[in-house]
Amino acid sequence: MREMRADLVVAGGGLGGVAAALAACRRGHRVVLTEQTDWLGGQLTSQAVPPDEHPWIEQFGCTASYRRLREDIRAYYRTWYPLTERAREWRSLNPGAARVSGLCHEPRVALSVIEARLAPHVAAQRLTVLLRHRVTGAVCDGDGVEALEVRGPDGELTVVCAPFFLDATEHGDLLPAAGAEYVIGAESSGEHGEPHAPPEAQPANIQSFTVTFALSHHEGEDHTVDRPASYDRWRAYRPEFWPGPLLGFLAPVPSTLEPYERWLEPNPAADPMDELADPARDNGDRELWMFRRILARGLHTPGSFASDITLVNWPMNDYWLGPITETTEEDAAHHLGQARELSLSLLHWLQTEAPRRDGGTGFPGLRPRPDVTGTPDGLAKAPYVRESRRIRALRTVTENDVAAAVVGPGGGPRYEDSVGIGSYRIDLHPSTGGDNYIDVDSVPFEIPLGALLPVRVRNLLPACKNAGATHVSNGCLRLHPVEWNVGEASSLLAAFCLERGVEPHQVHEQAALSGEFCRMLKREGVERAWPRMRG
Repeated sequence: MREMRADLVVAGGGLGGVAAALAACRRGHRVVLTEQTDWLGGQLTSQAVPPDEHPWIEQFGCTASYRRLREDIRAYYRTWYPLTERAREWRSLNPGAARVSGLCHEPRVALSVIEARLAPHVAAQRLTVLLRHRVTGAVCDGDGVEALEVRGPDGELTVVCAPFFLDATEHGDLLPAAGAEYVIGAESSGEHGEPHAPPEAQPANIQSFTVTFALSHHEGEDHTVDRPASYDRWRAYRPEFWPGPLLGFLAPVPSTLEPYERWLEPNPAADPMDELADPARDNGDRELWMFRRILARGLHTPGSFASDITLVNWPMNDYWLGPITETTEEDAAHHLGQARELSLSLLHWLQTEAPRRDGGTGFPGLRPRPDVTGTPDGLAKAPYVRESRRIRALRTVTENDVAAAVVGPGGGPRYEDSVGIGSYRIDLHPSTGGDNYIDVDSVPFEIPLGALLPVRVRNLLPACKNAGATHVSNGCLRLHPVEWNVGEASSLLAAFCLERGVEPHQVHEQAALSGEFCRMLKREGVERAWPRMRG
């Protein structure tokens, strides 16, 4: 057994964990950051999901450090990629020229930027990063956590002691390990009065997860993968709430559930910047190739790239037949394996049976890109997890705080102790409980300090998708900028407490401390309120 000590332990190296480590290190504190995979960055890297962001992200609506991350990614492309002069001068450079976000990029670029940001702190021995380490337990005393237990790839147990702990794991793994009170799945409508909550609580009803993968296309070549063992099963699968077979281009419109035909047109010939700027060409997620494209070859000097690269995170490879959170290791491994088979089956279907717009069938030139995802088969290193365990918090953000139909276009509640802001539609994907999409209008929202505080445990804070939210409101709090904001705010709260000799709950209870902490957040570049807006 190995023992370590730090000022702050961050379990989980996703976006929230990286933000947390950076924030504490900026203030000179010693941090141990653990991560289950061998890539830091979570959604952006090991899960291979380009940013999902609100429409004002280029102007406001995120922390200063998240904005630096975005600009560093653009700077990486301008420095190292053979961009055309026009693309290089594009102020809001979108490397994939994609529809889903103003900044779609390759996972490895985000990884390089994150590692560069952390490198000075590693060199100064303020930061220790433990990759391929998973949470196995915690040592607690009363209402406090004394140590985190993680196990590395060689089986060695490491025990890390610290005054404060942040749970930035994708599933909220530190919460049960520490005996903290938490919620999983869907709350009942009686608990918070949410319009879209079920009548009875459904702990096993969790949003689907997705094993994403990257593709390029090479006309005239054949990159068809072997037929997956479960291909026939997935090819025949037609969910009761789906308008056709899951392996097909017909899927629901999330907001109306009406049938909606998608199509695939690899490597469109038009100039990517012109195409993206033309409202008449905006087909949303109907045009699958462009929607999550992460490299547009047309932004580069001719001949630099043989193909675009697109990211497959589509309705057809959402997996909802069982959870990988709050279940046995055997069941989780089974469902993760089935989700991987679903993605490989989708790939095989695209290569062999998918209808083409020219009347043909199949795209054998689709090539999986292991070099992009860092895996042998081109699937992402880790599943894209949309829903986690969530702390039972002093203040829970509910649908009634963020839904436009409830609060009106003027916006939801404002908080004197706001620790950040966010905005996204309430976007729930089909769930393990058999629900179809729940996709409703929301308003820009603030995150209250109480949403970071567990009801009992005094030195454990959330730093991922596990803050005080519900199954429904999590649909707009789970996205990249908000996860980063939650991780950064929790880390700064821990730093504030270390520097003042107080506990997080005291900051919440005492107006003077709360005010001082909020001024610190402002100095650190955390936006705490939205401009006057209408949702």
